[in-house]
Amino acid sequence: MTDEAAGVPTTRNDEDRQGSERPDAPQPGPEAQHDGPGEPGAAGGAGGPEDAAPRPEARLAKAVQAAEQALIEFEIAVETFRVEVENFSRLHHQRLGPMYARLDELDALIAEARAARTQDPEDERKAREARAAVLPMPGVDELFHDWMDGDGLSPEAAAMLTEQPVRPPKRVRPSEEARRLYRELARKAHPDLAQDETERQRRDEFIARVNAAYGRGDVELLKELVEEWAAGPAQPPAPLSESEELYARLEWLTRRKELLTVLAKELEEGPIGSMLRMAPDDPDQLLEDIAEQLLGEVSRRETELAEMVQ
Repeated sequence: MTDEAAGVPTTRNDEDRQGSERPDAPQPGPEAQHDGPGEPGAAGGAGGPEDAAPRPEARLAKAVQAAEQALIEFEIAVETFRVEVENFSRLHHQRLGPMYARLDELDALIAEARAARTQDPEDERKAREARAAVLPMPGVDELFHDWMDGDGLSPEAAAMLTEQPVRPPKRVRPSEEARRLYRELARKAHPDLAQDETERQRRDEFIARVNAAYGRGDVELLKELVEEWAAGPAQPPAPLSESEELYARLEWLTRRKELLTVLAKELEEGPIGSMLRMAPDDPDQLLEDIAEQLLGEVSRRETELAEMVQ
C-alpha cells in the first residue's frame, strides 16, 4: 500500500520537482493533481471550501457579541437621559420651587383681598381654596422627596445620615468630559460583559459607583475610576460557548432591551422628560427661560395685589 493510498499527504522534494520539469518526464493526469473525496491532500486540507466556512457556533457567538455591544450602547443612552431627567427635576425644584410658592401665596392674597372687598360668598369660597393650596397636606412622595429612590435611601440622604458632604448637581447635563469618561467606563466595565457571576457582581458594584459619580458630574472621581479599572483584573477572552448557551444569552439580551425600552418611554413621556424634549440641546437655558417667565408672573401679581389693597 502506498502512502497516498493510506491517506498520508503526498509531498515532492526538490529532486522530484526537477524531474517533473523534464520534457520527457510523465505528467500527472487531472485526477492525480487533485485529492479525491475524503482525502486530506496537502493542497486541499487547509484551504478547501468546507474548512473556510465558519462553524455555526462561531457565527452565533459573533451575533451574541454584537447584541451585547448594542445593548450596552442603549443602556448608556438610557442612563444618560435618566441622569438628565433626575438633575433637571432637582434643579427645577431648587430654582423654581420658591417662585411657584410665591405665585401661590400671591394668588391667595389676591383672592382674599377680592373677597374682603366684595363680601361675595363665592369670592370667599375661592379665597379659602386659594389659601388651602398654599400649604397643602404633604403626601408621602413629598415627605420623602429626594430621600428615597428605587434602591432605598438616595445617595444624598445616606450622606446626610452619615454626616458626609452632599454634592447636588450643578447643572442638568454633566459636562462633555464627564460624559466621555462615563461612556468609556460603561463600555469597559459593563456587567453584561461578565462571563461568570463573581465577575458580574464586581462589575455591578463598580458601575454603581460610576453612575453615582456621573450623576453628580464629578469629573475628577470619574478619572480616578478610570485608573482604578485599568489597574484591576483584565477581562478574559470569552470562550466559544455551545449553541444552547448562546441562544439563551440572546434571549436574555432581548428581554433586557425590552425592559430598557419601557424605562426609556416612561422617562420621555413623564413631565420632566417632556420639558427636556423642548430644549434637548440646552436644558440649563430652559430653566433660565422658565425662571424669567415666572419672575414676570410674580411681578404682575404683585402689581395686581398692590392695586387691590390701596
